[in-house]
Amino acid sequence: MINEYQQKFMGASTKQGYDIATKSREIIRDLIDDEIEDLNIVEKDIIERIVHSSADPEYAKLVKISPNFVDEAIKSMKNNETLLTDINMVKAGITQYDGDVECYIKNDEVKKIAKDEQITRAAAAIKYAANEGFEGILVSGNAPTAVWQAMDLFYKGKINLKAIIGVPVGFVGAADCKNALSMSSIPNIITQGPKGGTPIAVACVNSLIQNLRL
Repeated sequence: MINEYQQKFMGASTKQGYDIATKSREIIRDLIDDEIEDLNIVEKDIIERIVHSSADPEYAKLVKISPNFVDEAIKSMKNNETLLTDINMVKAGITQYDGDVECYIKNDEVKKIAKDEQITRAAAAIKYAANEGFEGILVSGNAPTAVWQAMDLFYKGKINLKAIIGVPVGFVGAADCKNALSMSSIPNIITQGPKGGTPIAVACVNSLIQNLRL
């Protein structure tokens, strides 16, 4: 039998799963320990999970976490504030959060906003969420336009945004939006350059959820 902590560790639900996850963590720590030695426990856990989910140790160099991100994100999640995802794949990966997880990318009103304003549905979804009284954390693994829109509304005082997990993947706009986010006053975590995506965003959220419950 494995204990409650082991059941939560990296999603393991059996002893075999826990043993595999533990061995993976040992390998990851050997590979990236020098890169993350100055980080706090939660920050280290986030990056280890990201490396685990991607099998790419380079993320230990690419992930940048603002000094206030962990505290503000966990405070928001303790209050069960909403996690707003840019696409449904990210939403589907978040399974153990006690608060609401929302994605409006397929909402009919969002489609109308996108058409009327000639913006992406990802950006329109952020505008829609703000109009609906959203309060919480944006989790973006795919859409730079969602991050740009959230930052714009934040500085206009039109969205109650507590933090951004901004790790969109791609060669058009992703690196630029993440660079701008890293220099903003919004608590954030980013991946530098074009790398990122759904697994990275989900790994970050799930790490926060686990640390929230310990």
